[in-house]
Order: sequence, then C-alpha cells, then structure tokens
Amino acid sequence: MRYKLTAIIEKEGDGYVALCSELDIASQGDSVEDARRNLLEALSLFFECASPQEIQERLSQEIYITPVEISVG
Repeated sequence: MRYKLTAIIEKEGDGYVALCSELDIASQGDSVEDARRNLLEALSLFFECASPQEIQERLSQEIYITPVEISVG
C-alpha cells in the first residue's frame, strides 16, 4: 500500500525538524534533506511495526495547510 503524506520541515536552532501531520510523527536532522530522510525512516519503521488498526486510528485524512494573517496591537 502507498500513502501520500505531508512533510512539514522547519528550522529549529541549529537543525531542522520534520513533521508528518497525518500520523503525528516527527524527526530531525542537520539539514532539510537530513530531516526529510530521517522522517522517511521514522515513517517506514512506524508502518513496519504498527498494526492496521493503529495506522487507521492515527491516520488523519484531512490536513489543511493554509496561510493565515492576524493583526496584533
């Protein structure tokens, strides 16, 4: 089975954090590519170990990434 998932990668301190919002799985790395590669590894390990029930319980089908704007002050 193939899943199309979202990776959100952001700079944090001296490194980068990668998050898969659909499964709430995160990883990190020294570069964007390292963080992405480490996230893929974490996702692979999750799918190897998780039961079909756990996958369905954790898998969020509706993820929306959209900019928002707010005025402060």
